[in-house]
Amino acid sequence: MTAPAAPTAPAAPDGTVERTVIENCAIATVDAHDTEYASGHVVVAGNRIESVGAGRAPGGLDGVVRRIDGTGHLVTPGLVNTHHHFYQWITRGLATDHNLFDWLVALYPTWARIDERMVGTAAQGSLAMMVRGGVTTATDHHYVFPRGSGDLSGAIVRAASAMGVRFTLARGSMDRSAKDGGLPPDFAVESLDGALAATEETIDRYHDASFDAMTQIAVAPCSPFSVSTELLRQGAELARRKGVRLHTHGSETVEEERFCKELFGMGPTDYFASTGWLGEDVWMAHSVHMNDSDIAAFARTRTGVAHCPSSNARLGAGIARVPDLLAAGVPVGLGVDGTASNESGELHTELRNALLINRLGPVHRERALTARQALRLGTYGGAQVLGRADQIGSLEPGKLADLVMWNLSTLAHSSIADPVTALVLGAAAPVTLSMADGRQIVEDGRLLFADEDAIAVSTREEARRLARIAART
Repeated sequence: MTAPAAPTAPAAPDGTVERTVIENCAIATVDAHDTEYASGHVVVAGNRIESVGAGRAPGGLDGVVRRIDGTGHLVTPGLVNTHHHFYQWITRGLATDHNLFDWLVALYPTWARIDERMVGTAAQGSLAMMVRGGVTTATDHHYVFPRGSGDLSGAIVRAASAMGVRFTLARGSMDRSAKDGGLPPDFAVESLDGALAATEETIDRYHDASFDAMTQIAVAPCSPFSVSTELLRQGAELARRKGVRLHTHGSETVEEERFCKELFGMGPTDYFASTGWLGEDVWMAHSVHMNDSDIAAFARTRTGVAHCPSSNARLGAGIARVPDLLAAGVPVGLGVDGTASNESGELHTELRNALLINRLGPVHRERALTARQALRLGTYGGAQVLGRADQIGSLEPGKLADLVMWNLSTLAHSSIADPVTALVLGAAAPVTLSMADGRQIVEDGRLLFADEDAIAVSTREEARRLARIAART
C-alpha cells in the first residue's frame, strides 16, 4: 500500500504542462558553485524546474503560463527539515530549565498517554508552523507508541499529505524501559519483535522510492539509552534489506556519552559502529559531543548529521562542531527538533541560530559559518542528509520544483544590502510563495491546504486533553 495521494502538479485542461514563471527576483540557487543572480528568473514546468538564469525568462513558452513578479524578493530552494518530533507540539513550554535526561524523565509520563487523535493534531500544528515558514520537505522522528494508542504513523502521514509537503517519517521505536535501565516508562515502549514488525509494516505501507516521492520512511530506533543493542542491530539489517535510510539520536549530551561508556564500554560513535549504524544511509540527530576521531569516522563513512542549534541551546547540550564536520566532508543539515525543546517550531530561525551559536565556539569564532553556509545547511545539506540531493535542495534544471520566494522589501529587510544576509541574519522573512513538487502550498504567508486558525484551536484542545489524562495517571 502506498501513501495517500499528494496534491498533483498542475496541468492544463488539454493535458499540457502548466508553467510558473518567477521573474525580477534575486536568486540563490545553492548549486555546487553557489550561483546567484541579482535579478533573474525561475521557470517551473509541472513538478520540475525547467530553467534558472539571469534576466527575464525565455520567450515562447508553451502551455498555460502563470507569471509572478518577484521584485523585492529572494528565491531559494525550499527548506529541508531533517529532525523533528511532531507530537511534542502539544507539550510545549514544560520542563524549561532541565538538561536532556531530566527533561525526558519529566515528560515521558505525559508522552506515554498520547493517542492517534492527539498525534494527528500535533502533526498538523508542527507542519503548519514549518510550512508557512518556508519548509518544503519535513521529517518526523516518532518513537513513542503507547499500547492501544491507535494508528500513530498513519495519522502523521495523513497530516503531511494533506499539507502538500514532501515528507520523511522516521519510524522510531524504544524497547529499553525504566525496568531495563532506560528512561521511558514501561507503558511507552514496544517489544523488540513488535517494534521491528511494526517498522517493516510502515515501510511496506508508505515508502515510495521514486524520484519525486512525497512520502518516504526511515528506520529510526530512538537513542542508545532507550533501545537495546539488538534493536539497533536488527533495525540496521531491516533498513538495508528494505532499501531505506537509518536515523537516530547520537552524541547529544555528556550524560549520553557517560551512559554509553558505563553500559557498553565505549563512546557513542564506536558503539554505533559496532551495531552497523555508520554509513552513507545513516544520519544522526545532534552529534554535539564529537572528538576528532568521531568526526573522522563520520567523514569516512559519509554518515550525516542533523544539526539542531536551538534545541541544543534550550537543553544546554552544548555547541556542535559544525565547522569541523563540514571541513571533514560530513553531510550536515538542519533540524527544528521537537517543539518541547524548541517552542518556536520554525526551521528558518535555525539558519540564523546555526550561524550565531557556532560563532560562539572556542575555535572558529567569527569565521565559523557564513550566511551562505547557513542557507546551504538548511537546503542542500538537508537534502544530502535525507539521501535526496539529486532531487531537491538546489535550484537546477531537472530537479523537483521545491522553492520559496521570500519578501525582502519589508521594513525589516529592505535596507540590508545582501539578500542572503537579509534572509539569514535579519528578522524572519515573510513567505510570499512556497512550492512543493511544483504545487503552491503557501501564498502571502498563509497555508493553502490547511486552516491555521482551526489548527490553533484543535492543538490547544488536544494539549489540554493530554494534560488532563496525564494528571489522572
